[in-house]
Amino acid sequence: MKYFSSIVIVLFFTNCVDIKLPADLLITNANIYTVNENFDTAASFVVKDGLILEIGKDTALALKYTATNTYDAAGKTIVPGLIDAHGHLYNLGVSMQLLDLVGTTSFKQVLEKTVAFQKEKQLDFIVGRGWDQNDWAQQVFPDNKMLDELFPEIPVALTRVDGHAMLANSKALALAGITPATKVAGGQVVVKDGILTGLLIDTPMDLVYQTLPKPTPATIKNNLKQAQEVCLSYGLTTIDDAGLSIEVIEAIEQLHKANELSIRVYAMVSNTPRDLDYFLPKGIINTGKLHVRSVKVYADGALGSRGAALRKPYSDSHNHYGAMITDPASLERVASRILKAGYQMNTHAIGDSANIAVIRAYKKALAGTKDARWRIEHAQVVTPTDFSNFSKNIIPSIQPTHATSDMYWAQERLGPDRIKGAYSYSTLLKNAGMVALGTDFPVEGVNPMHTFYAAVARKDLNQYPDNGFRIKEALTREQALKGMTIWAAYANFEDTIKGSIEVGKFADFTVLEKDIMKIPQDSIPGVKTLATFIDGVKVYDLKSQTKAP
Repeated sequence: MKYFSSIVIVLFFTNCVDIKLPADLLITNANIYTVNENFDTAASFVVKDGLILEIGKDTALALKYTATNTYDAAGKTIVPGLIDAHGHLYNLGVSMQLLDLVGTTSFKQVLEKTVAFQKEKQLDFIVGRGWDQNDWAQQVFPDNKMLDELFPEIPVALTRVDGHAMLANSKALALAGITPATKVAGGQVVVKDGILTGLLIDTPMDLVYQTLPKPTPATIKNNLKQAQEVCLSYGLTTIDDAGLSIEVIEAIEQLHKANELSIRVYAMVSNTPRDLDYFLPKGIINTGKLHVRSVKVYADGALGSRGAALRKPYSDSHNHYGAMITDPASLERVASRILKAGYQMNTHAIGDSANIAVIRAYKKALAGTKDARWRIEHAQVVTPTDFSNFSKNIIPSIQPTHATSDMYWAQERLGPDRIKGAYSYSTLLKNAGMVALGTDFPVEGVNPMHTFYAAVARKDLNQYPDNGFRIKEALTREQALKGMTIWAAYANFEDTIKGSIEVGKFADFTVLEKDIMKIPQDSIPGVKTLATFIDGVKVYDLKSQTKAP
């Protein structure tokens, strides 16, 4: 009898060993950069209910789990789902419907494209975006004389690539009620010899935007879905959308609920009375896919349009300092209100005058506050003595491709001394302990590999300059990857749930065709995304062109 019992016990435990645990997805044969605290690598991990269940070796996990699906990475590189810490998902979708002027090499080409666009579309109001006078042989702002000749009865509004300047024809100006006497705080209506030039810098552009037809809810949703397809194809799993209205944020939530939008959105509420009055009393909103807990504020304009607020005049435009869109007293007032609501303040600051104004407002509001994680978006031109103000409480949120786009003309704007405090990403990192990386698309391209390359090589896509632009301010590859994953997640108060491949975190990850941590530096921009996963579900696949949902 004892012998029989022993056999039963042995058989029982043998069968227990053969019992496998259920899982939804098993990743095998991968080169995984976990981006955990030790920056460990791995070969395999398991996903259950949208979360990472276990990380280890192929053989061990395959023996332990029975997975509904298996993804053989065939030795390819996997990184945590890429986060764009400063982009414009909705505006990307909008820009896809507009006249695209990116890359135009002259104002003549801008006019030709506008005529061709109208011939095809036959619109009642022509809206375009993307011109940059710095890319033209004659690097001067255009006026609207030719637009008026070509389109005397149809309003035309063509926005500069950075969204901080607009050329409008006389019909559009008249609809907006703009005259040579129009004055708007935080910007400029450019007048020459008492006549409107059609050029608007920063806040006066809103007068034209207010005359545009309001997008329908269906249009808003379509723009978001089209933008998502682009972002997923580049391996992005979270977008920090810098400045959204009530209507767009609600559309994002509705699309998530309807399973028509997969990408996660960290939404920065636009700093308008209407939007703040609606969201701040609600407190923090976090559905897992949509996170609303921050406000986007503009301190100044852009360097390319000479709207950035500088402490001393522009080197190429004497007696011109740029302008504050939000004056220091207003920055302090809105900072106090945002803090009381428990929200994060994320402020666009380009010029050195704007940056110190934001720093002062932050330090006054955050006195005694230890984990606010307020952000300065761009932190582009900083007086060297001001770098020490950055920390994990005042985080630099930067866009490396801005440096490689602006390097051709930035020193002309700033001069040889002031340029030393510009685009200083390594210095910002040393002081803050982290940097959150983004692109600012559609101002720049969406591709995060271009972000990574610009951060580590400090070169444009033509591999210029040979030794990199201010190469001492380059980031290492490890720092750049952290800036696009775990540090970006930290800047969103999301580092405990995403940003690294660790047990218990969201199963968001990106499969790359090459190892960006080891391949020759100049090969990085061409690296493609093979697949994108959110919650362990494949939402993009290069081979099948599967897009979500």
